[in-house]
Amino acid sequence: KKSHLSCLLNINKTGISTRKAVKTDTFFFSVQISRILKIQTPTSFQNQRMEAEASWTTYPYNYITTYVPQAAESYSEQSDDDDETKLQTFAMDSLLPNDLLERILSFLPIASIFRAGTVCKRWNEIVSSRRFLWNFSNNNSVSQGPWYFMFTSTDDPSGYAYDPVIKKWYSFDLPCIETSNWFVASSCGLVCFMDNDCRNKIYVSNPINKQWRRLIEPPGHRTTDYTALSTSMNRAKQSYSVSIVKSKQVPGDFFQWDLSIHLYSSETMTWTTSVTDVLTGWRGGDESVICDNVLYFLIYSTGGSDHRHGLIALNLSSTSSSSEILMKSFIPMPCSLTCGRLMNLKERLVVVGGIGKQDRPEIIKGIGIWCLKEGGGGGGREWQEMARMPQRFFQGFGELDDVFASSGSDDLVYIQSYGSPALLTFDMKLKCWKWSQKCPVSKKFPLQLFTGFCFEPRLEITP
Repeated sequence: KKSHLSCLLNINKTGISTRKAVKTDTFFFSVQISRILKIQTPTSFQNQRMEAEASWTTYPYNYITTYVPQAAESYSEQSDDDDETKLQTFAMDSLLPNDLLERILSFLPIASIFRAGTVCKRWNEIVSSRRFLWNFSNNNSVSQGPWYFMFTSTDDPSGYAYDPVIKKWYSFDLPCIETSNWFVASSCGLVCFMDNDCRNKIYVSNPINKQWRRLIEPPGHRTTDYTALSTSMNRAKQSYSVSIVKSKQVPGDFFQWDLSIHLYSSETMTWTTSVTDVLTGWRGGDESVICDNVLYFLIYSTGGSDHRHGLIALNLSSTSSSSEILMKSFIPMPCSLTCGRLMNLKERLVVVGGIGKQDRPEIIKGIGIWCLKEGGGGGGREWQEMARMPQRFFQGFGELDDVFASSGSDDLVYIQSYGSPALLTFDMKLKCWKWSQKCPVSKKFPLQLFTGFCFEPRLEITP
């Protein structure tokens, strides 16, 4: 069987310009290289665990910049002409100039970039260069697709990451986080973690290249009843912001809740408290997201309202910090929900919610997806229903009020039942529901819970 690069040898024999051939179909050559990286990967990559792809982080990202030259850096091919085996070797350097090789490699799946960096010194220098990382990100921002990380234990941050493009799970360890019950928020390749105990350990990291930074402790009460975490990355400025919405019951009064909003800017590296207020009949929760510089967070009724949930929209660009603006920006939910999950899909606010029964609103009868219509500066107040989960997919989600995790990015929404490692996807553009490839983890005991979050795999983003 001939190697996947035998076509290059044949091109050389005919005298046709290799540069011209590669330009004809760059993507085709990237596919061949991707296959070779799988075939000629070191043994540690080939060892599979629980039917999943072996962790591509077996070679950490910083391995790319510590390449050790090998004795031979050439590919070989066996020819079966006249039943004779002949070894044909060629150096990749003699076939492809740097610009074309870089262009080919930019079409590789992100997991293959790590493997490509271990092939030879030249490839290592290319894939670790700043120019390549940015070009790779810009060329592949759509084709890579958002990944989903699923926790497999409540005691440690290990789990599996799902790549929807090539439909594979990778063994994956997260930086910084200590247990799976930490708060998590993500934006454009960055993932923010906050501990669930004192809520003063806050980290911003890139799970792909394992770079991270701990933020200074936020202001306000350490002990709060409810906390919502969100983050937003500005790629143009290479800066990010983090938002924390804290809610604490007023002593002796269940209907009144202190609420404060704290914002962190990576440009100033400081926290500011933008709003403090006392809500009557409502409290904060643990759901928030930033879309187009507008902070959205769910509030929950403590009595006296027909709906269990409401939405607050706070324009972060506004110079006003008056507490009166909170309830003025109140947005009713599209229907009676048992629970709601907020996410940013292309700077649009999307809600995935459990639809409650009319006579028993705490019992879920279905799951719907809604998008807040654009109104400018958080002015949108009308909901557009995007989809409802078909009954054949909904079966098995249970009948309690809060039974699933959901997050998304770009045009893809992930929904996962707390009671199962099964992962469902919905494509907003194609209006298509699909189960992911089976996660290589099984339920070990009846009360075992599963959860996870979505993030964008990016190489160039640093906290």
